[in-house]
Amino acid sequence: MLPGATGERRGRGKSLRHGGPAGTDRPGSRGYAWLLAVPPVAVLGLVFLYPLALVVQESFAPDGGGLSFTAYGEVFAQSSFRDALTNTVLIAAGATAGSLILGFALALVIAFVPFPGGRALSRFIDVFLSFPSFLITLALLFVYGSAGLANGLWTGATGAASGPFDFLHTPWGVLLAEITYFTPFVMRPLLAAFSQVETAQLEVAASLGAKAPRIVRRVILPEALPSLAAGGSLVLVMCLNEFGIVLFTGAKGVTTLPTLIYSKAILDGDYTGACVVAVVNIALSTALYGLYRLLASTDGARRARA
Repeated sequence: MLPGATGERRGRGKSLRHGGPAGTDRPGSRGYAWLLAVPPVAVLGLVFLYPLALVVQESFAPDGGGLSFTAYGEVFAQSSFRDALTNTVLIAAGATAGSLILGFALALVIAFVPFPGGRALSRFIDVFLSFPSFLITLALLFVYGSAGLANGLWTGATGAASGPFDFLHTPWGVLLAEITYFTPFVMRPLLAAFSQVETAQLEVAASLGAKAPRIVRRVILPEALPSLAAGGSLVLVMCLNEFGIVLFTGAKGVTTLPTLIYSKAILDGDYTGACVVAVVNIALSTALYGLYRLLASTDGARRARA
């Protein structure tokens, strides 16, 4: 080896690590990076943060007055707010539970039960995620609405004046629509988690005499728990903020926080009350989104270690 070759290679390594010649530092590179970050930050602040700040300001200082919690006390004392909060939490929790159960079952079949069209169905789930929520509600209206397919078949077969399916305009209809729409959001991370499960573990468990339910409970479910938690947290956040499904079902007496905001701002002209409800909704969503990010990062760290 030529003398000085080792030092030369070390110099090259140092040069590559610093992105330039050895010992050369670029004092303006960090400032240039900050300069590039200014336009997107400015657009984000103007389009999102500034209107959000105005909403928060209006809730605490109505009409430009001083800091006051009067508006919060008035809104919290209204039965419409309490009913909307209760409906939002109950529907979101029920839709999340239904999506978790149905999503886990469907993902289990797609991942571990070979059948024709399984791969195409898995890809269709990715396409389904891009559908707007009101489209699913509209499809359910075509099937279960008062003039829908199911009631039409019933009246045609029995000669009755009306069919038996009349639940879409109730909380059960909202729950069915949200479970139908949000189940694929649970299935997508589950399918990714199931793809990491070693088939050898399943074969060993089966060779030892374990039945399918025991294999699912002892082998598959522990691997799926982080993805279930992350997917469930995401669905819960989205259900809390769902507006289109509740509006399109036309469920009477089913008012949620998003529809209450719409009602106060557009129908009643109570912008301060709408801002108060919006701040409450934002606080709930932010807390749950933080939980979702925590669970998602835990799942990612677990997969990286695996």
